[in-house]
Formats: sequence, C-alpha cells, structure tokens
Amino acid sequence: MEPNCTAGGAEEEHHGNYSPNPSAEVAPGKHAVAEALEEVQEELIEHQPLEQEDLNFEKWKPKPKPKRTLHEKAFDVKTYLWNAETREFMGRTGHSWFLIILFYTALYAFLAAMFGACMWCLMLSISPYHPTHNDRVMPPGMTMSPQLDGHYEIAFNASDRKSWKKYAKLMEEQLRSYNDALQEQRNIQCPQDAYFMQDDQEESAERKSCQFKRSWLGECSGLQDPHFGFSQGKPCILLRMNRILGYLPGQGTPVNVTCGVKKGVPESLGELQFFPKSIFNLMYYPFYGKLRHVNYTAPVVAVRFNGLQYDTHIVVKCKLNGKGIINDSPTDRFLGSVSFSFDVGA
Repeated sequence: MEPNCTAGGAEEEHHGNYSPNPSAEVAPGKHAVAEALEEVQEELIEHQPLEQEDLNFEKWKPKPKPKRTLHEKAFDVKTYLWNAETREFMGRTGHSWFLIILFYTALYAFLAAMFGACMWCLMLSISPYHPTHNDRVMPPGMTMSPQLDGHYEIAFNASDRKSWKKYAKLMEEQLRSYNDALQEQRNIQCPQDAYFMQDDQEESAERKSCQFKRSWLGECSGLQDPHFGFSQGKPCILLRMNRILGYLPGQGTPVNVTCGVKKGVPESLGELQFFPKSIFNLMYYPFYGKLRHVNYTAPVVAVRFNGLQYDTHIVVKCKLNGKGIINDSPTDRFLGSVSFSFDVGA
C-alpha cells in the first residue's frame, strides 16, 4: 500500500508542475529577439543617407504668418476687452476681478496702516519745538539784502531810476515787518546788552520778542529817503545773522560787523555808516523757534556806502567778529561772512 501511495504522490507532484501552455516558456525569448530587431532597425535608419528632399532647407524654414487686417486686430481687441462667450473682461471673469481687487485693497490698506503707525510712533518720539538731533553748525552764517534771484551783485546808475528801483523795492519789502507801530503792538522793550532768557517757561508756552524798530536804521530806514540812497549813489544794504535755535552768539559779548574791500582798490569803498550800530545786540538771543517765538524779529545791521567810486567794480566782504565766530572758512563763503559786488555809475 505504501508504494502505491508513494507513486500516487509522485504522480500528483508531476501533474502539479505541468504547464498546459507550452508558449509560456518561450515567450521571454521572443521578446528579447524583438527588441534586438528594433535596435538594428534604428541603427540602419540613423546611418541611412539623406535624400535630396531632406537637404532642401527652405522646406524647414518657418512659414511667415499671414498679415492680419485692421478689422481682425480690432476684433481681437474687442474680444480681449469683453468676451461674450466666456463673459470675461480683459481676460478675467467677474469673480476673478473681485478677488484680485480685494487682495490688493487689503494689501495696500495694510501697508498704509503700517506706514501711519510708524509715523505716529516717530512723531511721539520727537518734539515740535526743538530738534532731537541738531546737525547744524553752531557758528552762524550771514546774508545780505537786496539781492536779485540769489545774485550778490548790485549794479545801477544813480541817474537811471529803472536801474535801481528794483533794489529799493526789495529793501522796502524786507523792512515792512519792522515798522514802528507793528513792533510796538507785537513786541516788548527789552534791556540791552543781555541775553533774553525764557527757559523757565513751559516748553509749549509762547515766548516774548524784543522790539526792533525801523526808525532805528536812520538814513537806511526808508522813512527819510524812500530810495535808500540809490538815487544819490550811496546805497544801503541790510546784513542779517542766521537764526540758530538756542544759540547764544558772542559768549556774552555782542558780535560786531566789519566790511572791507575783498577785490579792488581799497580807496574806492569810501566811508561807511552802520545803523543802528555795527553790532548784533544780545537781547535778541536766544531764538526759541517759529512755533514759540511767533513774533520774533531778527535784528539787522544796515550799512550805508557814502563814498563808492563810480564806474569801478569792487567786491566787498562783510564779516562777523566775536567769540566762537568763524569767518574765514575756505569751503563755506557764507559762514560768518558774506561777499557782494558793486558797479555804480553816475
């Protein structure tokens, strides 16, 4: 019985390994042969010589696009602006336009809010009455009037009214705020030769200003001679020291003004007169700024040139002199001094 079982088991094992499809064993071999044939055909195609039609390069050039008529272009523009089929305006649907407008509105609103917050924080950190950081030079500069279009040249003929009328007009405009009645109304009388200190008041409190009356300028006031000496060949000029916030010029001593010939013959300058004096009085300092010193009137020194030589070009230099004053800077010609020229004819 055991041999039969063994034979039967072997027979069953033999039948279990038997495949009824003989092509399943040779299929992988056929697939490899097919791949080899395809590679050979590709090599033959690569080494095949080009035909005459393939050497015609004109055939491979891109064909020119047909010219479009004006009507077709206008139709494309019209379709771009409004496509009735897709209901798109400029390539976007209404929903797409809504989303993009909403996005940029939110973006720029955020940027504007952030910028406003930064400016608000900045304004909280600075004072409107005095600068946090003062980078201006403490030694003051000096300017003169009259000047036309920023040119420091005074040229006229005493007998020609049109040649000097413009200068007299500028002088009148400069001195209008110095009228006596206006000064008495706005400003107070101050003790001379001493700084007018008002630091004990609140920061925002308005500071009082000292009077500087126009009548103090004498022959250069325009009250006695409305032509300011130009009609006589004896012109007047006004000199001002630049205002610097909190600056105390001269360190307790008034700063004085001197004028001399810079280029030309020294004798051609003649006699000079200074009004009211050749100094800037200490009572007009310090300057507390425009917000607090509302009616502040900057002091001036008027200079009358009584002996200018006619038909002579001279360059005059007026400079400030005092403690802490710089008037010989090689780089800044307005630091502590000012230069201008005269050309006076009869």
